[in-house]
Amino acid sequence: MMERFKKTAKLSLVMGVSLLSAVTAQAKGYEQHPLAQKLIAEMVAEDDFSKEELNALFSQAEKKQSILDAISRPAERTLQWKSYRKIFLDGKRAGKGVEFWKENQAALEEASEKYGVPPEIIVAIIGVETRYGRIMGSYRVLDALSTLAFDYPKRSKFFTKELKHYLRLTREQQQNPLALKGSYAGAMGYGQFMPSSFRAYAVDFDGDEIADIWKNKRDAIGSVANYFKRHGWRQGEPVVVRAGLEKNFQGDLANQSLKPKYTVGSLREAGFTPLVDVPAENSSSLVKLEGAKGTEYWLGLHNFYVITRYNHSRMYAMAVYQLAQKIRQQYDAANKQA
Repeated sequence: MMERFKKTAKLSLVMGVSLLSAVTAQAKGYEQHPLAQKLIAEMVAEDDFSKEELNALFSQAEKKQSILDAISRPAERTLQWKSYRKIFLDGKRAGKGVEFWKENQAALEEASEKYGVPPEIIVAIIGVETRYGRIMGSYRVLDALSTLAFDYPKRSKFFTKELKHYLRLTREQQQNPLALKGSYAGAMGYGQFMPSSFRAYAVDFDGDEIADIWKNKRDAIGSVANYFKRHGWRQGEPVVVRAGLEKNFQGDLANQSLKPKYTVGSLREAGFTPLVDVPAENSSSLVKLEGAKGTEYWLGLHNFYVITRYNHSRMYAMAVYQLAQKIRQQYDAANKQA
C-alpha cells in the first residue's frame, strides 16, 4: 500500500532523532531496560533499524502508572450489561452518529458498497471507540506500548509485538513515533486500531498513498469497513436476534464461546426460540446478558462473531449492534422529515 516508503532499506525513525541523543543522555526512559534492549537488538537484526536511533527513542519513552491501573479494570469485567449499555446507547451518541453519517455520507456509501458492511455498523464502531473522533486518546503511543511491553508481565508478549509493529508503521508512514497519541492500550485513530491491525487492515481510501486514520475520516471509514470485510462479514445477513426461553429448560449453554458453536435449530430444540425467523442451519452462539429488566438471551449469529473480532467481548458487540440500530432509525427518520 505504501511501497514508496519501503524502497530504502534503512530509513530514519523520525527526522532529526539523532539530534536528541545529547538531550536524552540524562533522561529517565526505557533504553536501559533489559526487555527494551532485547527488542532493540531484534529490530536491528530483523528490520535494519538503527541501534543508536532506537536507544535515543526509548530514552524518551515514559512509564505511565495510570496505564497499568487502567488496563487492570476494563469495563467489560466490572460492569453488567444493564450498566455497560448505558455508556454507549445514550441519546447523544446516537444523534452524533447521525451527524457523522450525514457529514461523511459519500465515504460511507462508497465503503459500504465496496466492502459490503452497512454504514450504520461503521458509524457505530467509530462512535463506540472514539465518539466519532472526539476522544482518540491522550497517551503517546510509544509510552503506552512501552509501559505495557516492559512493565506488564501478564501481556508483555502481546504488547512487545504491537510495539514492534508500531515502530515499523511509523517508519513506513514517515510518522514521528514520539508524536502519535492513542488509548492507554496503544490503540490509534478514529477506529482505534492497534499497530498490527493498522498494518494489516488500514487502507488508503482517498488515493493519496497514505492510510491516515488519525485525521482523515475517509481513510478511517474505509479502514473500519475493510477490517470487517477481511474478518468475514456477510452482507445482508442478520447479526443477533432475541430469544425466548422455555420455563422448563435445565442447563447452561450460554456464553460458552464467542465463536458460534451451535446452530439456531439446535438451540431452538434446547428451548431457546428466536423471536425473529432465522434459518435453522445458521451457526449461532447463545448470549446471556443481565439487562435492566432481568436476564436476556440472544442468538449471536456469524456477523455478531465478526464484531467480536474488533473487541473480544459480547457486551461490546451488543453495544455496537444496538447503537447501529438506533443510529439507522434516527437517520431514516431524519431523511423522511427532510
